[in-house]
Amino acid sequence: MKFKEIQLTTAPNGHTIHNTQVFSKDSRWIIYDTRNDDTQIGSTGSIELVNVQTGEVRVLYCTENQTEFGPGVGAATFSPVEDRVLFIHGIRNADKSKPYGMTRRTGVAIDIDRPQQPILMDARDITPPFTAGALRGGTHAHSWSSDGQWISFTYNDYVMEQLAKTDSSIRDLRMVGIMVSGKVAVVHDSLLECNDGDRFSVVVTEVVENPTPGSNEIDKAFDECWIGNHGYLKHDGSIQRHAIAFQGDVRDKAGNIVTEIFVVDLPEDIKQAQDGRPLEGTENTRPNPPAGVVQRRVTYSKHGVEGPRHWLRTTPDGNLILYLAKDDNDMVQLFGVSPNGGLPRQLTDNSFPIQGPFNIHPDEDWVAYPADNSIFITDLSTGETLRITERFEDDAKPVGAPNWSPDGNLVAYNRYMKGEVGRFLQLFLLARIN
Repeated sequence: MKFKEIQLTTAPNGHTIHNTQVFSKDSRWIIYDTRNDDTQIGSTGSIELVNVQTGEVRVLYCTENQTEFGPGVGAATFSPVEDRVLFIHGIRNADKSKPYGMTRRTGVAIDIDRPQQPILMDARDITPPFTAGALRGGTHAHSWSSDGQWISFTYNDYVMEQLAKTDSSIRDLRMVGIMVSGKVAVVHDSLLECNDGDRFSVVVTEVVENPTPGSNEIDKAFDECWIGNHGYLKHDGSIQRHAIAFQGDVRDKAGNIVTEIFVVDLPEDIKQAQDGRPLEGTENTRPNPPAGVVQRRVTYSKHGVEGPRHWLRTTPDGNLILYLAKDDNDMVQLFGVSPNGGLPRQLTDNSFPIQGPFNIHPDEDWVAYPADNSIFITDLSTGETLRITERFEDDAKPVGAPNWSPDGNLVAYNRYMKGEVGRFLQLFLLARIN
């Protein structure tokens, strides 16, 4: 398998692609935000598209009254079934006293034939009594299920964040949530802190402030993925249609933080609350998972997930969850584990560490990732590994996650290029030529 590298963008601004789902469903367009650094969402004001065949750039959305404090946009993904883009958007009243932050952001969608017409996806309600189907904080890193009907995200809660300022026993803990169809209306406020939503949103993970050492309790759920294109096969032979794999921070018996792999199996109806545990939470408790959600730990390793920040991925059939950890030589490699549990297996055996997040080919067993200042692919079925770019110098090495196109013929990725007026993240394509 060989690839030809093509530089797709050249403008003197950033072109940051997200960690997944950056191609349109027909593989013709790539969505990105104009950050030049991963930390700059709050000060970034535009979302753009580039055509992979012509290089045409279109501005899809620009914020109003953008400043260094917000609102800010970033981390854009394409629906796998519609010409719709979804991205982080800071709260509309952002200013120096109320800047962009983890609990002050939401998901906004744009249909690409209707630029500059935002659709507020997750309702936000921070004023009690709270609203079922709305959340009270900030959603982030949105990911579509393969049918485009369900959307996952990580979440931080504004109400708990504010309580923590006066109560040391409370912390705002990162969770994983989902959106499904169903419009949600809330009572609006004059400060633009609250908004209606096009989708019904809930959290789906259980977290606690002080996990018991040696238990399966966690105080952080993060960097998730949908399991399989159509779910996965359970031990009993049944199909679990909707499930999420995520990273969770446990405490080992000595009290040390270890990041392990968890799964939440989701019911078909996620709008029903557990008895005495409202979906929307209360003034002093965080939102609760719906009835029927089952959370369980999958890995029980000594050191857990290790290496650069990355999002979990699964094979299209859902049989294997992929993650990074160190091998016996203390080298960050790719590992896989069944969503049903069992012993993990090492999938790569490089003489150098994997340097960032990864993605799996939509139809084949190839996984693409950055390593040794290059892009590599490894065949999960055989272990065959290929370097598909040259080895770049440190200041021009690949940044972030390489993304496969839906047709499997392209890989998009970022790296910095020096120009006449500075050094900017540009967008590159690797086109499959055999």
